[in-house]
Amino acid sequence: MTIGPWHPATIGHRTMHARTLGDVLAVLGEPTLRPLTPAAALTAPVTEVLLYDAHAPLPSRAPGALLLAVGVRAEEAGPLVREAAAAGMAGVVVRGAAGPVAEAEGCGTALLAVDEDAAWHHVHLLLAQSLGARPSPAGDGAALGDLFSLAGAVAAAVGGATVIEDPRQRVLAYSTVPGQPVDEARRQGILGRQVPDSPENTAQYRELFAAGGPVRLAALGEGELPRLAVAVRAGGETLGSLWVVDDGTLAPDAGAQLAQGASTAALLLLRARAAAELSRHLTGDLLRRLLDGTTEPATAAQRLGLAPGAPLRVAAFALDPGASAPDGEQAALRLLDLVRLQCEARYGRQACVLVDGVVYALLPGPAGERQRRFAEDIVRRAGQALRVPVRAGLGEVVPDPAELPGSREDADLVLRVLRPDETVAAVHEVRARVVLFRLAGVLGERRELAAGAWRKVLAYDTDHGTDYARTLVCWLDAGCDMARAAKRLAVHPNTCRYRLRQVRSQLGIDLDDPDERLVLWLQLRTLAGLRGTGADG
Repeated sequence: MTIGPWHPATIGHRTMHARTLGDVLAVLGEPTLRPLTPAAALTAPVTEVLLYDAHAPLPSRAPGALLLAVGVRAEEAGPLVREAAAAGMAGVVVRGAAGPVAEAEGCGTALLAVDEDAAWHHVHLLLAQSLGARPSPAGDGAALGDLFSLAGAVAAAVGGATVIEDPRQRVLAYSTVPGQPVDEARRQGILGRQVPDSPENTAQYRELFAAGGPVRLAALGEGELPRLAVAVRAGGETLGSLWVVDDGTLAPDAGAQLAQGASTAALLLLRARAAAELSRHLTGDLLRRLLDGTTEPATAAQRLGLAPGAPLRVAAFALDPGASAPDGEQAALRLLDLVRLQCEARYGRQACVLVDGVVYALLPGPAGERQRRFAEDIVRRAGQALRVPVRAGLGEVVPDPAELPGSREDADLVLRVLRPDETVAAVHEVRARVVLFRLAGVLGERRELAAGAWRKVLAYDTDHGTDYARTLVCWLDAGCDMARAAKRLAVHPNTCRYRLRQVRSQLGIDLDDPDERLVLWLQLRTLAGLRGTGADG
């Protein structure tokens, strides 16, 4: 038996069936890719993605190709569409929505559009990945399912029970051919999906990964069987390994068969990686639009795997603005990876996205200390890993995905009002600061709200070298308690009384009017940015 039929096109009936344009649209979704021609054209199979080169002729035959009209204005792409149709291509992608729809319909060729600001190399990457690795709700489940098919095929050809592992000795797939001998080590590895750690195992993996081909490895303990193993590599990178239980009855060409199986495994592992990367990209883009309020919430929540009616809150993580990271962009990407990993470990899934240097994550469940402790744990781990302080803000818990933009806004505001000695806070813990911060924005935007006696106080202090504004804030912060205000100012209470009398007489401010006091305090606190000093100030 040979490995020839194991090419990825034949492993698992669903693996390499040609994707249609409709499949590609279902994977990428709008607004990444939009059809300009009727839906009937979307049934055409797609086999590859080509970049148009104005300096080279199109292939005379390219059935199923999807052509990216690089360097061609959408409204001038009619001749290119006709040429693509003559070559049997499935469709043409233009940038912008003003493409030659009539010509495309006349040729029976699909016409699709991407945004004006989309980079062609990015579009090419997404389309190529969507053709080679269509993500499923389980992420890379399709490709890993094919790994099980491959393990079974290898076991049948080589004659021994087979396991496929990743570089960290995690079991990805295993064979189930009846009658093939196994030992306890194999059973334990499969049950735990992880090869047990031991110095002997470490030595064997070192030998395996140093070898250029299949190696025979001795049994490590009583009752165990030897192994035939080979590293799985692609372009010099180690992607994993294949292991076969050797009871002495393996096929004569077992080594060659196993090496060929490793070549196929490399393709499947690369596809699994591409599927995972594409799935993360699409999940992140969908979450960004959900948080922006630019997508239909119920549909987005369903595609993200969120349970209907389950409470959610947005957590925002960011590098401390007061700290300098050597490479802020790279540090933010590493923070995204760390948050994503922790969310997947805690909740069994991840819904995270990086937007303008802030990592947003959806945390399920009702409000409680568990989510706060989870955020604190991420902040601590991230600070240690990145060697840069990290802060987190938790938005309000909301019962409906449509309200997530509000929870995201809460989380952003928490980050804005955190004090230097704080790293994590939920919005309800800093509600007063959030309200004052928002009031400052509202007051500063309206002329009539920004006018008032506070300007006279500041001008008088500037002209006469007095300290009336700070005295007023301390007195008002202290609830009009003269002794507490004087303590905050580190002056005698009589000094404080004198200053307040001068405010009344020199500036004409009625400090007996509660409305006057409230407005004056708000404006000095928010517009002037003054705070009472002291431990509670």
